[in-house]
Amino acid sequence: MAKLFDLHIHTTKGSSDSSLTPEDLILEADRLGLRGLCLTEHSGPWDRHEFKKFASLHNVVLIRAMEVETDMGHMLAFGMDSYQAGYNKAAQLRKAATAAGGFVVSAHPFRGVLSNGSSRSRALIYQSIPDPLPEVPEDALDHPLFKLADAVEVANGGTVDRENDFAMQVAGLLKLPVTGGSDAHSVHGLGKFLTEFHDEVTNETEFLKALHSKQFHPMKGLRTGNLKQYTA
Repeated sequence: MAKLFDLHIHTTKGSSDSSLTPEDLILEADRLGLRGLCLTEHSGPWDRHEFKKFASLHNVVLIRAMEVETDMGHMLAFGMDSYQAGYNKAAQLRKAATAAGGFVVSAHPFRGVLSNGSSRSRALIYQSIPDPLPEVPEDALDHPLFKLADAVEVANGGTVDRENDFAMQVAGLLKLPVTGGSDAHSVHGLGKFLTEFHDEVTNETEFLKALHSKQFHPMKGLRTGNLKQYTA
């Protein structure tokens, strides 16, 4: 059973840019006392049968999911069985998630948006949107992404603080639920940010129910022994 989940993890099993093996993930989670892990692989969710076999070997709550690169940035998709053609369009991913009873989170939406110089061109949520890059949170409120996502990841372990804070402010103005996840690609980042649910979760069905309840909030400090709610 778990209330605390790292909602954003990549392993060597399904993410070519990761050095985190599934086995090392479990060892590090045990060291941290973290019982809830979401494997949001770039290539799509693990095969359901293989995942069930792996999960049965370990005393943690494991959730299979994926991170999808769309025309409106990266999105974490939960409750969907596989990657399908067309999911690179955020609107299509949203439609499929709704049909499957899934849940979609905008991942690190403002990564690169507040950076200086040429790196600003890597702001993925604005690659297909002609709007100028936002200078203040109010500038971002009309972005169509936020009409498609169920929640916004505002505490991402691979994103600089000011861009996480910017996402928190935007989500607050829009009154959207907010999540935290490490975006770990190695043992070193696991658990940097987490999401705490109101109720204990023991399986994927309960996990999806907990997401849809929107009774959760981002957390920080697990790795330093100072666990507390994340605020901008």
